[in-house]
Amino acid sequence: MTNTEIVEETIQFVKEKLAGAEGGHDWFHIQRVFNNTLLIAKDEKVDVLTVSLGALLHDIADAKFHNGDETVGPKLAKSFLQSLKVNKATIEHVVNIIANISFKSSLKDGSDKKKKFASKELQVVQDADRLDAIGAIGIARAFNYGGFKNRQLHNPDIPPNLNMNKEEYKKSTAPTINHFYEKLLLLKDKMNTPSGKKLAESRHQYMLDYLTQFDHEWNGLL
Repeated sequence: MTNTEIVEETIQFVKEKLAGAEGGHDWFHIQRVFNNTLLIAKDEKVDVLTVSLGALLHDIADAKFHNGDETVGPKLAKSFLQSLKVNKATIEHVVNIIANISFKSSLKDGSDKKKKFASKELQVVQDADRLDAIGAIGIARAFNYGGFKNRQLHNPDIPPNLNMNKEEYKKSTAPTINHFYEKLLLLKDKMNTPSGKKLAESRHQYMLDYLTQFDHEWNGLL
């Protein structure tokens, strides 16, 4: 099977698995991350098959939709890639990307004593995923998920928690506006690649402008 065929088979697999998924984590999210990945990869020395598969499979079973179980996605991706007879090194690399891509993986975790996995391929896919979490689409995804979880839009009496550890982040039920301060506004400075950093600038500014407008409207200033 050629690399192109592997990617096409993976696209079909992901479309089927994510049919009916929450709107911020559906096939279209995957498609945007995949496109961002290929865009960033043009300026980086990476294995294109690895980043392509990492992007396509990174949310195949997001832990937040599986009772917080972070092992489901990597296991499912590994089983699928083995069925396509992808070489073992590529499979392990993709599995490591999936296991380490999330924002919460960068937070403090007292139980995690192992050295973090790192690779240029992970950096590229991670940047692509983070780009889809900010800007206009990031705002839409945040409120879509907040609605999905029946969370408040905003509550001035619940301040953002800027020092959450991994477990606190996973269990948070805070209003959606808090999520901007607890995660989304932090992503610009967590970008890995030059291309990712450049692309994040305007999206970050868009969110700042939005929050200013939101605050003015909330407080009856406009």
